[in-house]
Amino acid sequence: MAIRKPGSPSKIRQSAGRTVVQRLDANPAVTCAQVPAAEVYYHSDFLSAAQCEALVAMIDAHRRPSTLLSDKAGTGFRTSESCDMDRHSPDVRPIDEGIALLLGLDPARGETMQGQRYAPGQQFRAHHDYFHERESYWPAMKASGGQRTWTAMVYLNDVEEGGATWFPQAGIRVAPRRGLLLTWNNMNPDGSPNELTLHEGMPVVEGVKYIVTKWFREGDWIQ
Repeated sequence: MAIRKPGSPSKIRQSAGRTVVQRLDANPAVTCAQVPAAEVYYHSDFLSAAQCEALVAMIDAHRRPSTLLSDKAGTGFRTSESCDMDRHSPDVRPIDEGIALLLGLDPARGETMQGQRYAPGQQFRAHHDYFHERESYWPAMKASGGQRTWTAMVYLNDVEEGGATWFPQAGIRVAPRRGLLLTWNNMNPDGSPNELTLHEGMPVVEGVKYIVTKWFREGDWIQ
């Protein structure tokens, strides 16, 4: 029986991935994770303490139960709380545009930045950020900008215990640290979805974890 792949190579995604990698490699503030399985980078102190605190306050004020696109995940798969960040807010816009500038991607390709809150015991089990083309949600995602390419995540606080972002197949585990930006290419160098970017938000054991996540598409998300 043939192995079912999550998607085909794409010259558009290939070119975008190469351009972002070159930009990040040339930035002295950015560190490459140096793992063969995926293109993963870090930027320490990307946000100031004041910026992190402002975003935490927004998340606390507007949080709701997190949702999933897939209709196949079971109960308990994603138990955090989320909120959509207003990209036009004076506290959000510089951060939102700053992430796009860091990666060298058109802001129009960025989805609305999402804030997430994880209380003790809450988690997001292993998943991919790219879209699976055989899922029921794919036609709507294809029409609204197409495949996801890069993910950027910023930790807004230190966490006493737990809450790491773990890529079990790529061999990376990142503990929350205030202001740290973690970004990765969800595609392989040829522009096909990289299955080794499977990752999870591990359960928080003690404390509360706050992050913001920004996803970018291959086409314009803002129509």
